[in-house]
Amino acid sequence: MADEMVRLAQRFVNTTYNNGATLGISKLDENGVTGWPVMYALTRALQYEMGITALSDSFGPTTLATIGSKYGKLDETTVPSANFARIIQSALYCKGYDGGEIDGKYNDRVKAAVEKLNQNMGVSATYPGSSLWPKVVKGLFNMDAYVTIGGGSDTIRSIQQWLNGRYILRKDFYVIPCDGYHSRDVAKSMLFAIQYELGMADGTANGVFGPGTQSGLKSHTVSNGTTGVWAQLFTAAMILNKRNVPFGNFTSTVQSGVQSFQSFVKLPVTGNGDFPTWASLLVSYGDQSRPGTACDGVTMITPPRAQALKTAGYQYIGRYLFNPSTTSLPEKQIQPGELATIKEAGLRCFPIFQTWSRSADYFSYNQGTSDAFKAIDWAQYHGFKPGTIIYFAVDYDAMDGEVTEYIVPHFRGVMRTIGENSSYGVGVYGPRNVCQRIADAGYSATSFVSDMSSGFSGNLGYPMPTNWAFDQIATITVGSGTGSIEIDKNIASGRDTGQGDFDPGGYTDGVDVDLDKDAYQAPMLTDVKNYLESIGVPETGGDGWTDSDWATLGGISTTKAYELVLSADWLFTSLARQLKLRKALIQAPVLWELRKMNPLDVAADEAVKAGLDDDCSTGWGQIFAWVTIDARNYCMQQGIINGSPLTDDDIPGVWKDLNGDPTYNIRSVAYLTVYNAHQLNKPRPSLTTSLADTQALLARYNGTGDDAAQYGRELIGLYNVLESYNQLSRSK
Repeated sequence: MADEMVRLAQRFVNTTYNNGATLGISKLDENGVTGWPVMYALTRALQYEMGITALSDSFGPTTLATIGSKYGKLDETTVPSANFARIIQSALYCKGYDGGEIDGKYNDRVKAAVEKLNQNMGVSATYPGSSLWPKVVKGLFNMDAYVTIGGGSDTIRSIQQWLNGRYILRKDFYVIPCDGYHSRDVAKSMLFAIQYELGMADGTANGVFGPGTQSGLKSHTVSNGTTGVWAQLFTAAMILNKRNVPFGNFTSTVQSGVQSFQSFVKLPVTGNGDFPTWASLLVSYGDQSRPGTACDGVTMITPPRAQALKTAGYQYIGRYLFNPSTTSLPEKQIQPGELATIKEAGLRCFPIFQTWSRSADYFSYNQGTSDAFKAIDWAQYHGFKPGTIIYFAVDYDAMDGEVTEYIVPHFRGVMRTIGENSSYGVGVYGPRNVCQRIADAGYSATSFVSDMSSGFSGNLGYPMPTNWAFDQIATITVGSGTGSIEIDKNIASGRDTGQGDFDPGGYTDGVDVDLDKDAYQAPMLTDVKNYLESIGVPETGGDGWTDSDWATLGGISTTKAYELVLSADWLFTSLARQLKLRKALIQAPVLWELRKMNPLDVAADEAVKAGLDDDCSTGWGQIFAWVTIDARNYCMQQGIINGSPLTDDDIPGVWKDLNGDPTYNIRSVAYLTVYNAHQLNKPRPSLTTSLADTQALLARYNGTGDDAAQYGRELIGLYNVLESYNQLSRSK
């Protein structure tokens, strides 16, 4: 929301500092919106006015020290110039305080604002009055809030203020936000506070959960009746982990909350704030010395290793379904005979699926769909039984915005595919925030938490996910000699116990694979174009299109239709493998319908969108919603896919999916192909369906009668072209 005084602050920077050139930045947008660009600009302006030559967005040690050495504190007696005062006034407005008229005066309105700022930060007892001390200035020139913001907790805010007020004079402790939210800065401030209370000197205290901090905490167990600062720190840590206890003394209410927390994270239920409990509250990995009963790793489980793990108390082993690399970590993927070894040792296995998944741009709805199909394929190959939960990896420190934009849609694709096409369950591997967000979205049954990555922003400041199954806390070596194996030690909650028995598994011979595009994309396109031209379908136009319509409405050329089909080759392959049929049987009608779209199709879509009609053939495969409903319901009845039966009431939603989601449309083409075999009273399509039956299925895609028969005759030629190159790819 725009604010006029923020706009005036932006104008002040632009007019005073040569549109940012003096500060080494671009001209600010004068939009009245507070954000990092204006805070960075004001920070640089402050540095400039103090004579710092190496200007920076960061309000770092040099800026902080310069304020202290030059002025001690900032007020009406020390502010050196009108522009210096205007910078402070502008910063106050950008933080939501009344900074006066940006007139260069440290006036009564500025003083009142500074007093309020100090109170909101919780430092007014240390810094009474209306002066700005260096650390307060540092807190003013950032985007931290010092009032409870939407959805924040007033109790957490009071803890943040308490921490600021108690420790602000310590060298390395800076003002933390007082917004009612746990965060990375708050988590680190808690560690600093504990180190200070343990007696660590400035320069020794570093906010890291190291050996000295751990040793000190082992002698500071708190329990029912404990009062004072250690009780305050402990109850603060409980509250920051979303435990509903009062801040302050260790009471019987706190004891009950501790017992509940200990039970949740699988610690011994003592009701006391002992070291393991402190550790689990302060860092994501907790007490790394505690025993685990689960593990995961990239090394094959041989009989000696299985025995070593069992002797060490392990019951559940996480292993990878697939390894896209042929050279890196050669035993990462489950190896032949390995699951039999796990079973014979009385151990259980939970499967993990990961290809790359280490940056935001990997994740998308389509990638989730693709990963899910591959995971189903590999899980069946290895012999995992129905009911197995497969853990899909998010193996990097995803920011919350990236979770929203990339990872949630990715898992929507995973869940939709796993749910529709298998009897497996979906789990997520990743930082705490990722796991909880995916659980809250309804896209995972359980979480495998990457808590060893304690520095991840998605772990710092976030409590353990409510549906956690495995908690990864340390890398260790178990066993010796031939039984030696490096593993990641995990704590198991019991929500998932993996699988202890497996089906024979193995692939069906002759199933389709992705097209070898390097070898066949170009010649395949040439043969597709030649065939279509031979039956009267040119590269562009035709079939009811005028040249004007083609240009205006965006007709699809043969080349473009082919490229679209190739862009979804992964999906055609996945569906063909899942349904055990030839992918050309799905590709041919989709390619044809894309190429043959005409003005009537466009008009029909617009009529449904405008509410003038309730259904029409639409999307890549030009399918009616009612036909899709019949096809999907049939496939559900046959146990081919999962889902709830659809009715005519679902037509609007199904049509919208067909029109707007090519993935849904292509899947529906595949299911319609299976349904059409039923309607023709022919065997379900397979890898060995005859050409005569294939032609009949293609004809049925267009209905019945002479037009449908002609459709079949035209498409069988296109099918043959596509199948010839698919066969070459799978023969490699």
